[in-house]
Amino acid sequence: MIKTIDHFVLTTSELARCRAFYEAFGLSFVEHDGRYELRGPDFKINVHLAGQELTPHAAHPLPGSADFCFEVAAPLSEVRATADAHGFEYVLRDAHKTGFHGKMTSVYLRDPDGNLVEFCAYPDH
Repeated sequence: MIKTIDHFVLTTSELARCRAFYEAFGLSFVEHDGRYELRGPDFKINVHLAGQELTPHAAHPLPGSADFCFEVAAPLSEVRATADAHGFEYVLRDAHKTGFHGKMTSVYLRDPDGNLVEFCAYPDH
């Protein structure tokens, strides 16, 4: 029944820092009607401010509780260059993992709220 992910929600303690992190990697920020979104090529991330979450929401929304992965179109060297230029915190660099499409290489970072954000590239995808 499920086709794909349309969106998910991140809770942030500081909108400006959250926005800057994800914009650095190519997501665009949209604000409308008191709602905030980060938009990718075929998905969006709704952004809620901690303590001001829109309803309905998760039972216990907390900044820094998410762990997710983006497949990138650019080489991982560009992800690392962006991370280095902005002083973003690495968790792992060039980790060899298995993802949805098989073997991949990943760079793991922490966003300003402490969420674990993985950027992966597949050799043949």
